[in-house]
Amino acid sequence: MGSSSSPTNPRQRVHVPCKRLVFYFHDIIYNGHNFKNATSTIVGAPSWANKTILANQNHFGDLVIFDDPITLDNNLHSPQVGRAQGFYIYDKKEIFTSWLSFSFVFNSTHHKGTLNFAGADPLMNKTRDISVIGGTGEFFMARGVATLSTDAFEGEVYFRLRVDINLYECW
Repeated sequence: MGSSSSPTNPRQRVHVPCKRLVFYFHDIIYNGHNFKNATSTIVGAPSWANKTILANQNHFGDLVIFDDPITLDNNLHSPQVGRAQGFYIYDKKEIFTSWLSFSFVFNSTHHKGTLNFAGADPLMNKTRDISVIGGTGEFFMARGVATLSTDAFEGEVYFRLRVDINLYECW
């Protein structure tokens, strides 16, 4: 018997994005004193914690709901192109990590529609990938990957994420 090598797949895909977008996502966490400016709040917490301050031990068990502004640059006061609306759950005791589910709801002349995201976010990594799992309007049935990087972090009050989106299915 002779040896055989596996033939190369002529239908192998080359993964080139059909659309690339970059946005900044600004989260102002309610801390008991900033109700007017807060864009996120803890709605669920472990029994040993409270809903004003994130739980100890990597915030394990906290559920945070948000309605955050999205901008084209890293300035919180720049014109908004939409809102990031959804939640994140701190889901591990051992390391600082969360699980995200949210939508970008666009309300500008730049973009119309929504993009939907879900995935694990190991917060201590410099960059993290989550899935783009659909959309509406100009993003109808979009699929792809969003690479998150923490652009600013001010303790338990404010953080800003750079969201680099590569869509691989565009209609």
